[in-house]
Amino acid sequence: MTFRVFLLTTLMLSLTGVSSSAKAHDTVQGRATVITGDTLVVAGQRMRLHGIDAPELGQPCHWPNKTIDCGNISRTGLLDLIAPVEISCRRHATSSDGTWIASCTAEGFDVGRNMVHTGWALAWRRYSRMYIKVEEKAMAAKRGLWRGPFDKPWKWRKNQ
Repeated sequence: MTFRVFLLTTLMLSLTGVSSSAKAHDTVQGRATVITGDTLVVAGQRMRLHGIDAPELGQPCHWPNKTIDCGNISRTGLLDLIAPVEISCRRHATSSDGTWIASCTAEGFDVGRNMVHTGWALAWRRYSRMYIKVEEKAMAAKRGLWRGPFDKPWKWRKNQ
């Protein structure tokens, strides 16, 4: 492979977010500390779950006859999914503040997918299309957030 082809290939892979080889430092494993419904810390590394967006702490949902803190319930939902087990996370990207954007698994199950399945997080279409069908099923079954009206997390943050 010529240097020019190598350089072009490397550039294309970096633009698409694909690494030419998986690196050990792009994966962490261990018990997690849950921050919000889509943010956690594993092995000292803060990470945000790739492809999902969950309500912020203090973000309300207005259900029939009551208003609830959907952000706190979403956080508790993530805690329930991962508290008793070690999880493994693979980095897709790093945000400007050093937070990993990562996919995580707990006992072989995709944590982000499970958050969308239970209805406590949304498929974040702006960044990924991988959980859209899962979200549609959660919405149809009225799981989690879908039990009543709520602002999508990205819209709620924008208005705060």
